[in-house]
Amino acid sequence: MVVDDTVSHVAIWDLFTVFDGIDPTAADRIAALVRKILAKRSIDRPVGRDEDLTEAGLSSLDMVNLMLAVEGEFNVKIPDRAMTPSNFRSVARIDTLLGTLLPSA
Repeated sequence: MVVDDTVSHVAIWDLFTVFDGIDPTAADRIAALVRKILAKRSIDRPVGRDEDLTEAGLSSLDMVNLMLAVEGEFNVKIPDRAMTPSNFRSVARIDTLLGTLLPSA
């Protein structure tokens, strides 16, 4: 903000905040990770929250990469006992798993 002796000049940016978008949910972030892995396999398609990720096109190696990507994205360590195909079957199941591992906001 610039102020002189006679007139107060306020930049438009000082009055308004530009909101770039809605903070994505955990499920949105997980789905983005899945789409990124699928894109590496030349698969360009949306992935439903409850869709089986292997049926969507993820291989077993992709699933391992997804587990690592989820850990990195959410800055969390997934316990070995929780790294099961069942917990990584869909975006919804990964989201549920993260709900048990992340502190409440």
